[in-house]
Amino acid sequence: MAEMLARLGFDAVTLDMQHGFHSTESVLRGIAGVALAGKPAIVRIPVGRFDMASRALDMGASAVIAPMINDVEDARAFAAAMKFPPLGERSWGPHRAVQLSRHEDVSTFMRTADRETLSFAMIETRKAFDRLNDILDVDGIDGVFVGPADFSIAWSEGAQVDPGLKEMMPAIEAIAAAAEKNGKLAAIFAADPGRAGRYRQMGYRLVATASDTESLVLGAATLLERAKAG
Repeated sequence: MAEMLARLGFDAVTLDMQHGFHSTESVLRGIAGVALAGKPAIVRIPVGRFDMASRALDMGASAVIAPMINDVEDARAFAAAMKFPPLGERSWGPHRAVQLSRHEDVSTFMRTADRETLSFAMIETRKAFDRLNDILDVDGIDGVFVGPADFSIAWSEGAQVDPGLKEMMPAIEAIAAAAEKNGKLAAIFAADPGRAGRYRQMGYRLVATASDTESLVLGAATLLERAKAG
């Protein structure tokens, strides 16, 4: 499924270990499939599993998304797992990643890895929003990724879950502006693909949209509709 999606017009494919049902083994296979299609693979790790961030990079992931980064301590721990010394504490062992990379030797890979693999800290709570600039200021954090569903729960103080909550849109826009001001990337999940253009106007450079199951259901419904129409 990951490889097939990568062969479409998407710029990248995300393998979700937080709310999706990926295991270490399926991530390993998925990254290879996405790489075979010539696209970068992104992995979202489970909450607090910074060890999995390093493993995902060793498997060949181009970027890692870490959920629930709520303060500077979380951001530093995530960055440490993502970057080689002296910037971070990532241990050497990216043998599969080197095979999948465009680099012919490990020395070149080592010199470029920190720059070419991206770390996205998820901003999805009021606490994280209040500490946004401090999180963005952490060396080794390349960008932030907004989870609008959880952010809406926090913003409404638990009253509702609405990724398109109107009252939180100024905060969503402020996150993108803060990232740009700090020279970092802004990313977000668009539960409704129709919001992708609006997010791009806000300054978001990576917009994830639709799960594999949603894509499957939409495609199957379209096929069924065409079959009945015939």
